[in-house]
Amino acid sequence: MPTPALSLEQQSGLRCAAAFALVAQAQAAGDTEALEYPALGERGREFFVRTAARLIDETGIDRDGVARLLSAEAARLAQEEGALDRAMPPCLMLLEASGL
Repeated sequence: MPTPALSLEQQSGLRCAAAFALVAQAQAAGDTEALEYPALGERGREFFVRTAARLIDETGIDRDGVARLLSAEAARLAQEEGALDRAMPPCLMLLEASGL
Protein backbone atom coordinates (compact mmCIF):
# COMPACT_ATOMS: atom_id res chain seq x y z
CA MET A 1 0.00 0.00 0.00
CA PRO A 2 1.49 3.38 -0.96
CA THR A 3 2.15 5.84 1.85
CA PRO A 4 -0.31 8.73 1.79
CA ALA A 5 1.04 12.27 1.67
CA LEU A 6 1.55 13.61 5.16
CA SER A 7 0.40 17.04 6.25
CA LEU A 8 2.96 19.54 7.53
CA GLU A 9 1.83 18.82 11.09
CA GLN A 10 2.23 15.06 10.56
CA GLN A 11 5.67 15.53 8.97
CA SER A 12 6.77 17.72 11.88
CA GLY A 13 5.53 15.20 14.42
CA LEU A 14 7.33 12.41 12.61
CA ARG A 15 10.58 14.39 12.45
CA CYS A 16 10.40 15.33 16.12
CA ALA A 17 9.49 11.83 17.29
CA ALA A 18 12.53 10.49 15.45
CA ALA A 19 14.75 13.28 16.80
CA PHE A 20 13.61 12.65 20.37
CA ALA A 21 14.29 8.93 20.01
CA LEU A 22 17.82 9.61 18.75
CA VAL A 23 18.59 12.12 21.50
CA ALA A 24 17.07 9.94 24.25
CA GLN A 25 19.15 7.00 23.06
CA ALA A 26 22.31 9.13 23.06
CA GLN A 27 21.45 10.52 26.49
CA ALA A 28 21.03 7.00 27.87
CA ALA A 29 24.48 6.18 26.48
CA GLY A 30 25.95 9.22 28.26
CA ASP A 31 26.69 11.27 25.13
CA THR A 32 27.76 14.70 26.43
CA GLU A 33 26.28 16.62 23.47
CA ALA A 34 22.92 14.88 23.88
CA LEU A 35 22.96 15.60 27.62
CA GLU A 36 22.90 19.32 26.81
CA TYR A 37 19.24 18.88 25.77
CA PRO A 38 16.49 18.40 28.36
CA ALA A 39 16.02 14.77 29.43
CA LEU A 40 13.90 13.09 26.75
CA GLY A 41 13.63 9.51 28.03
CA GLU A 42 10.09 9.85 29.37
CA ARG A 43 8.60 12.89 27.62
CA GLY A 44 10.23 12.08 24.29
CA ARG A 45 8.99 8.48 24.44
CA GLU A 46 5.43 9.65 25.16
CA PHE A 47 5.60 12.11 22.25
CA PHE A 48 6.90 9.29 20.03
CA VAL A 49 4.06 6.93 21.02
CA ARG A 50 1.36 9.56 20.62
CA THR A 51 2.73 10.66 17.26
CA ALA A 52 2.83 7.08 15.95
CA ALA A 53 -0.73 6.44 17.15
CA ARG A 54 -1.96 9.68 15.59
CA LEU A 55 -0.33 8.81 12.26
CA ILE A 56 -2.04 5.42 12.29
CA ASP A 57 -5.41 6.99 13.13
CA GLU A 58 -5.19 9.91 10.71
CA THR A 59 -3.60 8.24 7.69
CA GLY A 60 -4.57 4.57 7.90
CA ILE A 61 -0.92 3.56 7.67
CA ASP A 62 -0.40 0.36 9.60
CA ARG A 63 2.04 0.01 12.49
CA ASP A 64 4.80 -1.41 10.31
CA GLY A 65 4.39 1.44 7.85
CA VAL A 66 4.67 4.04 10.60
CA ALA A 67 7.72 2.23 11.99
CA ARG A 68 9.33 2.39 8.54
CA LEU A 69 8.61 6.12 8.26
CA LEU A 70 10.06 6.78 11.71
CA SER A 71 13.15 4.67 10.99
CA ALA A 72 13.74 6.44 7.68
CA GLU A 73 13.43 9.86 9.33
CA ALA A 74 15.77 8.85 12.17
CA ALA A 75 18.31 7.62 9.62
CA ARG A 76 18.09 10.89 7.70
CA LEU A 77 18.56 12.94 10.88
CA ALA A 78 21.51 10.81 11.93
CA GLN A 79 23.26 10.82 8.56
CA GLU A 80 22.75 14.38 7.35
CA GLU A 81 25.38 16.68 8.85
CA GLY A 82 23.77 18.94 11.46
CA ALA A 83 20.21 17.80 10.75
CA LEU A 84 19.52 16.64 14.30
CA ASP A 85 20.86 19.84 15.84
CA ARG A 86 18.75 21.91 13.43
CA ALA A 87 15.64 19.86 14.21
CA MET A 88 15.88 20.00 17.99
CA PRO A 89 15.00 23.68 18.74
CA PRO A 90 11.64 23.62 16.93
CA CYS A 91 11.00 20.08 18.17
CA LEU A 92 11.54 21.13 21.77
CA MET A 93 9.04 23.95 21.22
CA LEU A 94 6.59 21.41 19.80
CA LEU A 95 7.16 19.16 22.83
CA GLU A 96 6.42 22.06 25.18
CA ALA A 97 3.30 22.98 23.19
CA SER A 98 2.09 19.37 23.42
CA GLY A 99 1.81 19.65 27.19
CA LEU A 100 3.88 16.54 27.83
